[in-house]
Amino acid sequence: MDVAVVTGAGGLVGAATTRAFAALGLQVIGIDNDMRARYFGPDASTRWAIERLQAEVPGFVYVPADVRDRQAIDELFANYGDAIKVVIHTAAQPSHDWAARDPLTDFTVNAEGTLLVLEATRHHCPDATFVFCSTNKVYGDTPNHLPLVEHQTRLELDPSHAWAEHGIDESMSIDDSMHSLFGVSKTAADLLVQEYGRYFGMHTVAVRGGCLTGPGHSGTQLHGFLAHLMRCTALGIPYTVIGYGGKQVRDNLHADDLAMAFTTIHDTFTAGEAEGGRAYNIGGGRFANCSVLEAIELCEQIAGRSLEWHYDDSARVGDHKWWVSDTRAFSSAFRDWKPSHDIPSILEAIHAEGRTRWT
Repeated sequence: MDVAVVTGAGGLVGAATTRAFAALGLQVIGIDNDMRARYFGPDASTRWAIERLQAEVPGFVYVPADVRDRQAIDELFANYGDAIKVVIHTAAQPSHDWAARDPLTDFTVNAEGTLLVLEATRHHCPDATFVFCSTNKVYGDTPNHLPLVEHQTRLELDPSHAWAEHGIDESMSIDDSMHSLFGVSKTAADLLVQEYGRYFGMHTVAVRGGCLTGPGHSGTQLHGFLAHLMRCTALGIPYTVIGYGGKQVRDNLHADDLAMAFTTIHDTFTAGEAEGGRAYNIGGGRFANCSVLEAIELCEQIAGRSLEWHYDDSARVGDHKWWVSDTRAFSSAFRDWKPSHDIPSILEAIHAEGRTRWT
């Protein structure tokens, strides 16, 4: 039976990816040691998601390993060998702020962990599709030097700019900018994934996402913007808007849309129609983006109550004022993929599921 290995299987993207590949008939091996609870506290634990996968996904195998454990990762890959047809690497330390508290853990999880999973793939299943969940933070704070226009509820790119219509493409430089330590560790991993594709001829792809979201997100103040915001609104928890007057803009991509992108990548490589060693921007793009202020208004409408929020003028290091992904290169390479969930539908789904899980 063909096998898919998903690291970070209990996370937002990992769980959606597990379901997507299981639906295609692959046996999914999910690696997850619930580091999210260590990063952000018990409210952010992904244990509930693993238990749900074990109950609902036929053949799902849970492996509570750390991606930094070289022996455990190598033994797992050696056990399944070339039955492994696809590896989706989503495990990560995902927060700017947390990375500054413990740079060593951040770098070893994000960079060294990626290297170990790449090496295991190269030695035991070199023909497998390898997809790395990268980040737009590889570009550092370069987006903050774009010409932005302030509107009542959001910042927007000057309409005369080349990226105004479709968003930021992959030609943006990753050099000469402040990345945050998180951005550095993810950039190192991103480059490793590209290099293994180009140097060793592996079927590797790095997808540079912005905000990834959905009802399966264990959102916290430090990571998981929309899920955390909706939870605070629904439960009457005070919320802090950090920097830029709340007018900073993010595109948001539903985890199910990203999982569909992963299956499309694998299908395209299997058909011999894709090139390894590439990196692509991916996100909600112009179809699904909002500012913090706009998201607050939507959350209040959906939850039917007002949010108590406060403002902190100290923007986070390396944070973006405006990010909208241009996904045209990815869609061109991978069979016209497009996101299907807009911001209101994402927030409605988060609220609908969260009302049960949060209480």
